Amino acid sequence: MIRAFDALSLPLLRWLDPEDAHRLAIHGLRWLPPVRPRPDDPKLAVRAFGLNFPNPVGMAAGFDKSAEVPDALLRPGFGFVEVGSVTPKPQAGNPRPRLFRLERDDTVINRMGFNNDGAEAALRRLASRAHLGGIVGVNIGANKDSPDRIADYVGLIETFAPVASYFTVNVSSPNTPGLRNLQQASALDDLLTKVIDARERVRQNAGESPVLLKIAPDLSLNELDDVVQIARSRRVDGMIVGNTTIARPSTLRDSSRAGEAGGLSGRPLFRLSTRMVAETYVRAEGAFPLIGVGGIDSGGAALTKIRAGATLIQLYSSLIYKGLGLVDDIKRDLASTLLRTGRNSLDEIVGADAATITAEDWPV
Repeated sequence: MIRAFDALSLPLLRWLDPEDAHRLAIHGLRWLPPVRPRPDDPKLAVRAFGLNFPNPVGMAAGFDKSAEVPDALLRPGFGFVEVGSVTPKPQAGNPRPRLFRLERDDTVINRMGFNNDGAEAALRRLASRAHLGGIVGVNIGANKDSPDRIADYVGLIETFAPVASYFTVNVSSPNTPGLRNLQQASALDDLLTKVIDARERVRQNAGESPVLLKIAPDLSLNELDDVVQIARSRRVDGMIVGNTTIARPSTLRDSSRAGEAGGLSGRPLFRLSTRMVAETYVRAEGAFPLIGVGGIDSGGAALTKIRAGATLIQLYSSLIYKGLGLVDDIKRDLASTLLRTGRNSLDEIVGADAATITAEDWPV
């Protein structure tokens, strides 16, 4: 069914404006039959952040910004789905055009600006599907015009704790002016202190709510030192490495669009994001698991990200070019690797190459 959906939808979507194609994809997913995905190979199961994931392949935030289709995304076989970024108030985002395909590079540039329907609408949708199970995380962000951005994050923790499998504190989008300043040491320490305090306040009524921090791949290593040290001291449950990049690799071939403002994602981000996964892994020293995201478009790329230090991985941009069938392709390749090498779980290879990767020349 998923292969047929890809065969019908991908050629059509590529002819449309990227943002119009995105909306059509959301509507199309609603029409997918409610069939259960095939059971995953038990060796692909992962336990992280106190949660049991049937497989390590997740849908990254940015696709289902307002929690419209989390269950339709779980059906193609994702091990988990992350919705958002959700802000307290509805937000239109930046003016269009704000999403650009660089087809020669299998990449995307976006400057969406946290466009979403707001917390009230997302909460209503997540509450209505809470009985269905599945791991659905909520990526939270601040409104562009908020007078107190830290209060926005705290309020969203309190609002979504009963329905979120986990939270991702997104301070790394390049498309909200000043947001990345929250990655600076003093601001980040204040933010995480208040977010974790909020999580503890609602724990009794809402249950466990793991908190993850999502960082930019553009941090310097000195900045990464500070970020990881603060994340460890404030006892976050994990980190996502990383968001889109404001850099433009010299290898980009689609020069006509490479100059568009915004965050770049997809294949050209792979080497930088993987290096940052490895750098974060060696600094975390096992204090918490990592989710690796950025440029994963094959089983081999997924394996490289895991060996760099990612316990779980996420996809988004590669699905634009390869379709939802990529999820099964990656899971099949990972299971085949475990069988071929005689290993019983992916845990045995997480971070196996981290030290080697951090000794390589810096990706450009």
